[in-house]
Amino acid sequence: MRTLILTLGFAIIFSTTSCASRVVVRPASTIVKVAPKHHKIVVVKGKRYYYWNSKHYKKTRKGYVVVKI
Repeated sequence: MRTLILTLGFAIIFSTTSCASRVVVRPASTIVKVAPKHHKIVVVKGKRYYYWNSKHYKKTRKGYVVVKI
């Protein structure tokens, strides 16, 4: 009986605790649908980024999103 109670106790404790120590919420990014004519293509660590307006963008399915390099 003691083993059953201990097993249920551990199951309840481990199922109610979270492994996340903190949650980071990022502000919503602006999505640009079309890159301007005079953008530059930059390759950093084998990945392609697009540069214009003093910012780096990454191409996604929805458009271009600002990224920090």
